Amino acid sequence: MELQNKATSLWGNFFKISMVQIRTFHMTWFSFFLCFFAWFGIAPLMLIVRDELNLTKEQVGWTIIASVAVTIFARLLIGWLCDRIGPRLTYTGLLTLGALPVMGIGLAHDFQTFLMFRLAIGAIGASFVITQYHTSVMFAPNVVGQANATSAGWGNLGGGVTQFVMPMIFSIFVLGFGFTEAVGWRLSMVVVGIAIFLTGIAYYHLTQDAPDGNYAELRAKGLMPPQKSVTADYFEALKDSRVWVLFLIYGACFGIELTVNNVAALYFADYFDLGLVAAGGVAASFGLMNIFARTLGGIFGDNYGALWGLKGRAFWLFICLFCEGLALMVFSQMQVLFLAIPTLIVFSLFTQMAEGATYSVVPFINKKALGAVAGVVGAGGNAGAVAAGFLFKGAIDWSEAFLIIGMVVTAASFLAFLVRFSTRQEDEERANFAAANIETIKAKAIKANADLELALETLKSKEAAKQS
Repeated sequence: MELQNKATSLWGNFFKISMVQIRTFHMTWFSFFLCFFAWFGIAPLMLIVRDELNLTKEQVGWTIIASVAVTIFARLLIGWLCDRIGPRLTYTGLLTLGALPVMGIGLAHDFQTFLMFRLAIGAIGASFVITQYHTSVMFAPNVVGQANATSAGWGNLGGGVTQFVMPMIFSIFVLGFGFTEAVGWRLSMVVVGIAIFLTGIAYYHLTQDAPDGNYAELRAKGLMPPQKSVTADYFEALKDSRVWVLFLIYGACFGIELTVNNVAALYFADYFDLGLVAAGGVAASFGLMNIFARTLGGIFGDNYGALWGLKGRAFWLFICLFCEGLALMVFSQMQVLFLAIPTLIVFSLFTQMAEGATYSVVPFINKKALGAVAGVVGAGGNAGAVAAGFLFKGAIDWSEAFLIIGMVVTAASFLAFLVRFSTRQEDEERANFAAANIETIKAKAIKANADLELALETLKSKEAAKQS
């Protein structure tokens, strides 16, 4: 059953926070931004943590794996919860509960306790699924790709911002207030945890599940399938091979982004002899591309969809992933900083466009189990990060690890051709796409007419003032 009154324009209504669709869009990307910021907040401080807790290279590798491993299971659960109780309550619970291990990591005193909290913090990475789910139910087919891509991209931006903001917060505590380095990194994480908790409360009060209300209300009115059907639809979606193909594809793009967010600061510090702040600044350039790159992936996904239907969206996904793999292989061979930075940025561009392209396809796989599809595909990103993480905990050189991953990503790009849609679904989505465009044209015509009437009234008022 298709939800009604989805927004048919994102950028045209961008500042109209009175619209629940736009207000939800802003709340959901900002919430994901903070979650991503906290998720990888410890990464740029790992030079300090590694020295204080005397962590070995293998132990650092295990913390990298732990940070993304638990998110696999969290995303599967969160997708089911979104379908069952709605994204509003799901996000509120995740933010308020997820703030606890973010602040609690300050209690870590050895490798085992640090690993435990790093594992628990990974659960907030499931926030991505809610973000994609919530924008999918709020926006129509003609803009859902760019809405999903922008909300996720700006959320992922937290992974870049944290690379230079966390060292700054740390410096304020150490240099400004005179705390020791051991206390400074702990207090830095407490600040982030408080921000997440307060955002969870705001999410509850400022959003709703769907354009026409919350799920409990819509089910009571018979406008949505009953809650008891959610689990059956969930397992039905898991039987669709396209879901698992996208699982692998997302592992080859978002999984690699997670890995780079975890290792970039250490990589540039160890291989290019940069200090804490400088290494964090360079590493931040990778994540900061999210401010526009993932949005581009979604916009082009919608455009390819307009021209060639759903198969056009899948073909655009192939292009992005193929170029990502090639760019990563080139980056792995860079040995001087002035060449490594621009190739890192190009690699980041295609990585994040591939992520946006993936979630321009996801909303069309199974609308009755959107949470299931979004959750499974999202979990694929973390599965990819776990697999890649094992390359960084062994004796293999990190540049060789990047080369191997680049080869795997290039090969994985051809999986996009397995994401196919029936002729019937292609026709249905073309009709839905056209209907959404008509609504957009109507809205623009109404606005233009209102502006014209206002201009005429203003002109009449001026003429009357002159005559008097």
